[in-house]
Amino acid sequence: MRSDAPRSCPALPGALVMLTLCIATSVMPAMGLDGTAIDGDAAELTEADAQLLASYRLIVPVAGVTKRNLVDNYNERRGSHLHEALDIPAPRGTQVVAAGDGRLVKLFRSVAGGLTVYQLDPSERFAYYYAHLDHYAQGLSEGMMLKRGDAIGAVGTTGDAPADSPHLHFAVFRLGPEKQWWKGSPINPFPLLD
Repeated sequence: MRSDAPRSCPALPGALVMLTLCIATSVMPAMGLDGTAIDGDAAELTEADAQLLASYRLIVPVAGVTKRNLVDNYNERRGSHLHEALDIPAPRGTQVVAAGDGRLVKLFRSVAGGLTVYQLDPSERFAYYYAHLDHYAQGLSEGMMLKRGDAIGAVGTTGDAPADSPHLHFAVFRLGPEKQWWKGSPINPFPLLD
């Protein structure tokens, strides 16, 4: 059960000292490398999952953009629903890169997301979703292994993105037991970025 009530959390031992997790009567969201909560959609992260995600040290998946240039808009309202992703504004055509290592499982065109990429993390328990791409990087194909920083496409406005607002819509979600690349519990990507 998700709770926004503040509690004191012990630091976890090891290399990820900044990663913390409260375990009480309910599981609290883990803390990212920057000390902000890793939000999950009522599907709280286990200690192991939180440590795993933080250990990946995901990069901002748009070339030339740093985390300090971003605004965490994961919890913003978009009509009747929460955004549950991070919009990364950049000029049209700016290179989009893989945030972390993992297998590219689907290249997909949707009404909302336009040109999209679905990538699994190395454990294949989490997915990274990149949307509104202008085009895919040359040679990109389903099944290929990506390394952090590999080109996957370019920032655009495909799908339902406003034509005058090029950006990358970047989401992270935990897959269900069926491992369906298109479906899972959203996790705030902002605190996961290095």
